[in-house]
Amino acid sequence: MDADMQVCGREPDSQFVELAVEVFAMLADATRVRLILALREGEMSVNHLAEIVDKSPAAVSQHLAKLRLARFVTTRQEGTRVFYRLENEHASQLVSDAIFQAEHSLGGIPRHHHTQGDSDS
Repeated sequence: MDADMQVCGREPDSQFVELAVEVFAMLADATRVRLILALREGEMSVNHLAEIVDKSPAAVSQHLAKLRLARFVTTRQEGTRVFYRLENEHASQLVSDAIFQAEHSLGGIPRHHHTQGDSDS
């Protein structure tokens, strides 16, 4: 059992702690967080992503290159166009959880705790 815990990296002395810090550092940029949120909707081109995050295609390309090196996103080429998509669901979940944590910092009951049909709030 202890070996299984060590393999998944959730122990304080895990070798994955430093890698987790690098993941957080990669997400310590509002544009990259916005790109990940946008890519939850599916595969998109640089130009489409640039419109969504209100940045130049060149700036978005630089951010996407970093996200690709960190294996947050992957690409597919169609002719001269490159389309980006999330590599897996973990980046999306991590960003969603960070947004939820941010909502908690505002005090009160965060929106994500409300369920449809709640009449008490």
